[in-house]
Amino acid sequence: MHYLGWALKFLIFAMLFGFAMHNAAPIDLNFFLGYSWNAPLAMILLIFFVVGATFGLLASLGQVFRLRRELVQLRKELKSRVNMHPVQADQTLEQPKDAI
Repeated sequence: MHYLGWALKFLIFAMLFGFAMHNAAPIDLNFFLGYSWNAPLAMILLIFFVVGATFGLLASLGQVFRLRRELVQLRKELKSRVNMHPVQADQTLEQPKDAI
């Protein structure tokens, strides 16, 4: 299974490399105000992909930090509840009625 994963990664890399080699001709990317940029199509696609992925990661950072704060708070709450009412050795915990 491990070799299959590596083979799949190599196949994807080879396909992308072939795409880049077939689209190596320089193109003009025209911006506003008459500004133009001349670069290979594969490089332009790669740059826009990286910029888009970076913006996507930056957009999700707020939620990641919120979830981390919530996780820290819940761990503190769990620790305080365990310290408040520790389970005795002779106590048994019953399963909830809706458990299977």
